[in-house]
Amino acid sequence: MTKDRSEPELDRELTDLPPELRWREWMRRIEAVLFASASPVSREDLARVVGQGASVALLVADLAADLEGRSFEIAQVAGGWMFRTRAAYAPAIRAAADIGDQLLDLSEFDIAVLAAIAYHQPITRDGLKDIFGKEISRDLIGRLHARELIGTGPRSPRRGAPYTFVTTEQFLVAFGLETLGDLPDREQLEDAGMGGA
Repeated sequence: MTKDRSEPELDRELTDLPPELRWREWMRRIEAVLFASASPVSREDLARVVGQGASVALLVADLAADLEGRSFEIAQVAGGWMFRTRAAYAPAIRAAADIGDQLLDLSEFDIAVLAAIAYHQPITRDGLKDIFGKEISRDLIGRLHARELIGTGPRSPRRGAPYTFVTTEQFLVAFGLETLGDLPDREQLEDAGMGGA
């Protein structure tokens, strides 16, 4: 006889709990989902674990307030939320934890190429060459692609239809951006002496 392994239906409304305990349980559910996820979790996905009348944004804000003073925080990145270690603890993590390939370890030129792609996407290798005045190596493009910081965009509508490059959700996560609209203004970068891209 086969045992039924289906999960019991999740009680989202929690009507048997008083309002303050219901709210606390919804916060803990969101905390559990964020803790278990390696990528940002969207508002729609978080709404699946709370009642219809619950505001995901308010629940996340209350959870963030609960985490004040802890070594980690909730970050809003790439159209969702995720847990992140606070920057102040980066040296301790590097000293004691095996974080391996999680470090970006990018050169200034790598970051400049990423910025050019972010600001001009979709962009071809020829477009990058025009910006930097030199050919961008396939090796560099391959490394950025392997780290999932860039992806292949639509084919360019010109002769030969070359591939274009675009940034990815992982780019947003790696740089702590919710959307590309959070990129610094290009004029501000130029004023700060970081122009060129």
